Amino acid sequence: MERTFEQNLDAYAHLIINTGCNVQPGQELFISSDIANAQLVRLLVAEGYRVGASNVTVHWTDEQVSRMHYDNRPLEAWSQFPEWQAELQNGVARRGAALLFIDSEDPYGMTGVDPRKFAARTKAAHEACKEWRRGMDFGLNVWCIVGAASPAWASRVFPDLPVEEAVGKLWDAIFATVRVNTPDPDAAWMAREKDFKRHVDWLNGLGLDRLHYTNGIGTELTVGLNADGLWEAGGGYTKGGTFFFPNMPTEEVFSTPDRERVDGIVYSALPLNHDGTLIDRFWVRFEGGRAVECGAEQGQEALQSIIDTDEGSHYLGECSLVPKESPIHQSGILFLSTLFDENAACHLALGMGFPECLKGGLDMSKDELLAAHVNQSATHVDFMVGTDDLTVTGFARDGREVPIFVDGTWAE
Repeated sequence: MERTFEQNLDAYAHLIINTGCNVQPGQELFISSDIANAQLVRLLVAEGYRVGASNVTVHWTDEQVSRMHYDNRPLEAWSQFPEWQAELQNGVARRGAALLFIDSEDPYGMTGVDPRKFAARTKAAHEACKEWRRGMDFGLNVWCIVGAASPAWASRVFPDLPVEEAVGKLWDAIFATVRVNTPDPDAAWMAREKDFKRHVDWLNGLGLDRLHYTNGIGTELTVGLNADGLWEAGGGYTKGGTFFFPNMPTEEVFSTPDRERVDGIVYSALPLNHDGTLIDRFWVRFEGGRAVECGAEQGQEALQSIIDTDEGSHYLGECSLVPKESPIHQSGILFLSTLFDENAACHLALGMGFPECLKGGLDMSKDELLAAHVNQSATHVDFMVGTDDLTVTGFARDGREVPIFVDGTWAE
């Protein structure tokens, strides 16, 4: 029997709290969401308390008000992060809260804003919210990002439809990509986790030194890998042993590259929506790991601002493999949201690397990770590079050449 929208939304809330966040009895839950998502948030709060959360804090935002702030506050104001917000975020992280973020932004909602303001805010937040960032980066806190179909976002994805119809169609797409439309969504996610493990085990057993990317749109890039590097996918564990899924949906198998061994040029396969500004048809060239040149037909200033956020944002922190059989790719929908579009195509990320992708990395300091060539930065921005003709060739440390991807999918 087909579920109603309300039944699907209930199932989605159950999935997010129980499998995405895996909220434990007595644990706090922190939810950050735009006011457009109130219906979902209420269900999440109720489910959080049903499973035994000790307290649920909701941090409401309003995209239209945020735009007013960016339009009216000068650039220098963005170098100061609000003390009350830093204390809120650091406090819930310190107490071991599960951190849940709902993505529903208008892909064009911040078009025209000076991108230096976003970069300044990112740096200020990184400095002021160290416990918050450490909690997510070093496995101390559960965290999860999910999507919700706001009218503004839905109208961008389906511009030819009336708003109400567009919202319904986007919700249907979200439910499909997170497997809510299956008989048992929680079980479906755990079954998918087993599929991820097969590819992770294969890649970790190859002893790869580097990857070489090529395709028909001009990408010719070599990405070096750390000798003690690890591939990860799907869910992960906190240092306390709680299993959770950081992203819903997720279709990627990922690692952290050697920040100093990336050379060549890479072209974008899909547009990048960053802080409400669209960057499209762009490329980045690397030498010795560092991004030394870039170009974009749309959003050039925003792209350069991402790269110039800090020194670490000039380097890669992630390389992820996503086959073209991904249900998000197969849907044919351009979501204009990195949460979804990064799971439609192989991607790279400028900025912060993942400590869990290095043996012993979660027990290292940031300086130790940097010395081990795991990138450090205040930002982490994914961009999609996978095409249907993408070839990724692995070169093992023992000299073997191993096909990893052929024509946009797994070679194994």
